[in-house]
Formats: sequence, structure tokens, C-alpha cells
Amino acid sequence: MTAASISADVLAKYEPVIGLEVHVQLLTATKAFCNCANRFGAEPNTNICPVCLGLPGALPVLNEKAVEFAVLAALALNCEVRERSIFARKNYFYPDLPKGYQISQYDKPLAEHGWIEVPTANGGPKTANAGGGIAPPGTRRIGITRLHMEEDAGKSLHEGFSDSATRTYLDLNRCGTPLIEIVTDPSIHTPDEAFEYLTRLKEILLYTGVSDCNMEEGSLRCDANVSVRLKGADRLGAKTEVKNVNSFKFIRAALAYEIERQVEMIESGGRVTQETRLWNADEGRTYAMRSKEQAHDYRYFPEPDLPPLVLTREFIEQARARLPELPEARRKRMMAEYELAAQDAQTLTASREFADRFEAAAKTAKNPRRVASLIVNELGGRLKALGLEQEESPVSMAGIVLAAGLLDEGRISSKQIKQLLDVCFEKGEDFGTVYEREKPHQITDAGALEGLIDAAIAANPKLVEQYRSGKKTVAGFFVGQVMRASKGQANPALLNELVAKKLEG
Repeated sequence: MTAASISADVLAKYEPVIGLEVHVQLLTATKAFCNCANRFGAEPNTNICPVCLGLPGALPVLNEKAVEFAVLAALALNCEVRERSIFARKNYFYPDLPKGYQISQYDKPLAEHGWIEVPTANGGPKTANAGGGIAPPGTRRIGITRLHMEEDAGKSLHEGFSDSATRTYLDLNRCGTPLIEIVTDPSIHTPDEAFEYLTRLKEILLYTGVSDCNMEEGSLRCDANVSVRLKGADRLGAKTEVKNVNSFKFIRAALAYEIERQVEMIESGGRVTQETRLWNADEGRTYAMRSKEQAHDYRYFPEPDLPPLVLTREFIEQARARLPELPEARRKRMMAEYELAAQDAQTLTASREFADRFEAAAKTAKNPRRVASLIVNELGGRLKALGLEQEESPVSMAGIVLAAGLLDEGRISSKQIKQLLDVCFEKGEDFGTVYEREKPHQITDAGALEGLIDAAIAANPKLVEQYRSGKKTVAGFFVGQVMRASKGQANPALLNELVAKKLEG
């Protein structure tokens, strides 16, 4: 389901308003306020101590690496980093929150006023960020209200389905895991924009190395706030928060469903209730969970056991100097440097590691664009069909560089490349190994090709007449006939030239 699933009548009359809250676990070795290991998959309740359990007399000590990662993420997202931020206690009761409160930040967060540029079908309205920049044509800037640090809660594991058989187990290993929460402005207007924002946010965070963003393990979690209002209205409608969504695709579907549900409720004379709702992917709908909390429900107050977090300008600038080249900047540079198409650049920069491997290969190739095309179209298609990741490919970047060179030199044809790559994937061997064993060659002898062309022309006199009467596309038929007769070994450029010459004669 995408934004296109929302009826045109709805979009003509109502404006959806969406805000996203993304929680990201930081990839530190230890937790936010103690020395317990920050590691997923350990035996339940083994990575815990008096600090993360909130036992009397235990005092938190802030993890400096978590601060470095949080600042790095904030700078990558174009945020303004505060030199002085405050930790606060966010009070609420939940079984897997043993302290009865969460250490977070409230009115003085670590960073504010950031943005991410996302592509949009029609460019959308030109939106300015806090720094006054304007998004390029074909994009919109989604504003980031704040990025703040906090700790994670534990995890409840439910077993059984009926009331009499249900059991709940608590795993407190996750308590105290360092998080950043990234909150957008309420400036997203379609589920597709939300999807694009999340996709680019994840890319940026992965490039910085602050998190592995593994949604299956809970390293990246997203809650979506959505409301609708009449087109042109200034006041926001009552919002619902959608939780329990474990993929960007489902977030997009959940938003589309919730927008339609709210509009239908308003149109029928009802009122949208501010509440938290859960997404059921199997049924493709949301369900009410509880009434939505307000900030005052949490009774925020400054954390008495932690002093203000004070960052020097030097600390912030050192973090800025460690920023890698980020995905969008890298795409633009690679398009210019290697003459890549926009879609190819997008694919090749999907991960930092993959982009690094491509660039290392491109620097050894005579034709980097040919290398990119083979990776995206030939390698990518086969990997997708087999459900494999790029790092699982039997064909190395060196193998692709070899294939691109052979193709450019005219020593093998594109059809032969496809056949050799098929063998690579079938046998799990690299391109160089398969090529040395198979040693296919193109027919570049004009005399040999002319004999095959003459045979094809003699067998199809009517088509020759059609060509000579102006139907030039008929030449493709003869090229195909000779390719089949030569078992794909005819040099394409020479073959096309000779076919045209013969038909004209």
C-alpha cells in the first residue's frame, strides 16, 4: 500500500499531517549509564547491574562514547548541537521499566532544527530549513525538530494466546541501552514521503556507523503520529500514534490506512480520538491500544543524579571532522566523476561498504560506467532473484572489472557476459575462473560474418524487399538470425555494420 492507495477524493479535500519519532540504539560496547555490555542476543537478564535496574544507592555515569555517537548523528542530520543540554526523568510505569522512570531529555535536548532532503514526485513546496537553505527541485526538506539522548527500557515477552494460558516474561538486558530519539516536524504529508524520509535517515545513520539500524533486533524503531485536516486549515486535527510497526513498508501501509480511517470517521460525523494504536500487518489495519499520553503525564523533572551535559565547541568540531562523506553528497560526486545515471548511483551508494568496494573497483577500470552497469543490471538482478545480498555474490568486484574490460575491448559480447555470469552463479565461482575455463570469443572476421549474413538474406527475400522499400527496422531481424547462427559470438558492432551494408547493396 502506498500514498496512491489513498483515494483522490480524500487527498483533494483533506491534508494528512504526519510526524515521525524514531528511536535508534547506539552501537556502543556498554550501556548509557553503566558498564554492562550493550549486546543483543545474550541470555535473558545476564547483562544487568544495580545501575540499569535502578536499585537504591546506584548512581548513573554517562557513557562518553554514546555522547560522541549522538553528536555525530546530529551533525549528519544538519542539526544545531547544544553546548549545554539537560537530562530529565520521564516517569511512567511499565513492567519492563524497573526504575519506574526513564532517563531522557526534555526541554533542553542535545540537538535541534535539522533536516533531511527527500525526493518527491512533483517537487512539492519549497521548504526552508533553520539555516535558510532551499531544497533543490524534485525534493522536499523534512524538518527535524529535535534529537535527544535517552536510555531504552527492557523487553516483555508474551507466550500463549488465551487469557488463562498467557505468560509474560521480562528480559531486562535492554534496560539502559543508549538511544537517540529523532523527532520530525509535523511536515510530512504522504505515506510515501514518510517512507523516503525513513529510508534516507537509515542510510545516513549507517554511513556514520553510530548504529546498525537492525529493525528485526529493535535497533531502529519508529512511531508515527498522523492527523488529517481540511485543505487550507491552520489548526491540526486530533492525532493518533501508530506503534508496533517493524518495517518501513508497513509504516507506509499503516499511515495510508490510518488516514483513510480518520477521514471516514470525520465524514460520518464522528470525532478522531487522540490515542495510541497498534498496526496488525496480517489484517492490514490499526487497533486502539490506549489513550495518548501528554508530556505532563510523564511528570518530567531534571535528573538529580546527572549534571548538565556540557560540550565544548572543540568537541563538537572534532565530531564534525569525523563525519564521512554522506550518501547524497557521495551520489552527486559519483555521478559527476564516473558519469553514472542517477538510479545507478542510488543503488551503488545504498551502503557505505558497498560504495567503497565499487569505488575501489572503478579506480582500476578503464570504463567505470560499464562496471556500474554490470553491477546494477547483471549482478543486481541475479542476486535479487536468488534473495542474496551483495556480499554473498560469487562474482567479485575484480571479476566485474575483468568482464567490463573484455566487453569494451570487443573480445566477448553482452550475451556471452550474461551466459558466463549465469555459470558463475550456478557453480558459485568468480568471473575470472569461469572465463578462463570457457574462453568464449567473438567472431570479428568480416568474411565469416558475411557468409552468415548472405545465408540469412537468401532465405528471406521478402524481408529484404521490405527493408529496401523503407522499413529499416527489418535489419534487426537479420542481426538476430546471424547472432543465433553464430551462437551469440558475432561482434555486435561489426555485425550491424555488415548487415546494413549488405541490405543496402
